[in-house]
Amino acid sequence: MSTTAPLSSGDPGLPAFWESYEPVLRAFHDGTLADEDMERWRTERLTAVLRHVTERSPFYRRHLAGVDVTRVTPDTLAELPFTTKDDLRREMYDVLSGSPADAAVFYETTGTTGPSTPCPRGPRDIATSNAAVEESWRRVLRAHFGDRMPVVGLMGPSELYAFGDVFTSVTAALGACYVKIWPESPRVGFQKALRLIEDLGVEVIVCAPALCLSLAKAALHYGYDLARLPVKLFLVLGEICTPEFAADVATVWPHAQVRPTLYGSQESLCIATGADTGQLHLSQPNYLFELVDPDTGEFLGTRGEGELVLTMLVDGIKPLIRYRTGDLVRITAAPPGAPLPGDVVEVVGRAADRIRLGHSVLQPAELETAVLDTVSGCLGYQVVIDRDEAGGDRVTVRLDLLPGHPDRDGTTAGVAARLRALTGLDTTVVVEDELDPVTHTGSFVSWKAARVLDDRGPLDTSVLVARQVAHRYAITT
Repeated sequence: MSTTAPLSSGDPGLPAFWESYEPVLRAFHDGTLADEDMERWRTERLTAVLRHVTERSPFYRRHLAGVDVTRVTPDTLAELPFTTKDDLRREMYDVLSGSPADAAVFYETTGTTGPSTPCPRGPRDIATSNAAVEESWRRVLRAHFGDRMPVVGLMGPSELYAFGDVFTSVTAALGACYVKIWPESPRVGFQKALRLIEDLGVEVIVCAPALCLSLAKAALHYGYDLARLPVKLFLVLGEICTPEFAADVATVWPHAQVRPTLYGSQESLCIATGADTGQLHLSQPNYLFELVDPDTGEFLGTRGEGELVLTMLVDGIKPLIRYRTGDLVRITAAPPGAPLPGDVVEVVGRAADRIRLGHSVLQPAELETAVLDTVSGCLGYQVVIDRDEAGGDRVTVRLDLLPGHPDRDGTTAGVAARLRALTGLDTTVVVEDELDPVTHTGSFVSWKAARVLDDRGPLDTSVLVARQVAHRYAITT
């Protein structure tokens, strides 16, 4: 791993911080960090961050008023109040521990389902978050390409969003060539992106999971043979990616595999990074993690299943304390011999995206698994929910399969049987050449808005936003 101290521009305390952080990071990645050393680090950093936010953030000065921050430990952290998305939207710049001018770069959330909130990052935020991504990429790329570096295609936004900066920085640090070819950009589009993939020999594409299938659909539209394109590896982020989805993509792209590369957000930075096993490992030197009941907020522990709550251990420009991410996850210990350290986190979907069908409440990952389990050659799907004549729930699944798919009848029968077993509801499965274009929006708004059309009541804000922007994801541009 890289041990070079990052530039300290704008943060005169960064060299001293890095001097203490780098040995912990090195030992964590080497698997030599003792439990007592990790506990000491977490306790010291928690105190430092709590002091930092109560001294510099107007919001946290009020939010944590009366708390003796020197007495708070990781074991008593649950006594502090949560920070919520509503807090961030209401308080805006008052959440910051400093002014935007103290940051190295300014980002903000997309604002698709509420006001965009400021997410500036300081030098130590960038250095600590990117270090985890860099180590993950070093190991994954070595597993696939040995000592040579592939050409990397970056398919994500850059303006006001961290995607472009994070991955250009990491790719440059590893010495690989990268090309920014986000198809949604008006300067690129799918046709040019595909030409550049072929011309430049792009072997790795970094994108949202939905784009793996949209790119394949576009390639077929423009007459490309997917088996002759050079793509060998998709590194995905931004939404859930079930093993079943990854397996399906590998049947669409004959020479490519899918691996999760990063789990995080504009506000929370890099929470976890991907291993070549397909598992995500928590960046434990940078956070304290908790699980709570998504409905009651009751503390459930640090392993198991629940809504993820995190506390940042880096005293940067916007550290968050007991931040409720709204994500439902499962956390387990890393298996012996895992290629990355840190507990394994499986993201099963947003708490707000849970779906009631019949007498069941389904997580997004459960629904996707039921649709795609054992399915091959699927270019996309949409689950439509409405009412039958008796007023009960009715499910229709729309599938877009590769031209000449060898087993359409068997595929549709299998999907219907799995959905019936999961929900107890009659399910109809149809094959269509063109799905609702909203399915291409992927993570831009939400997994649910892109994958599920619920016609049982008024459309919520996320669905309306996804439909408004769907035309920007047209594969024929």
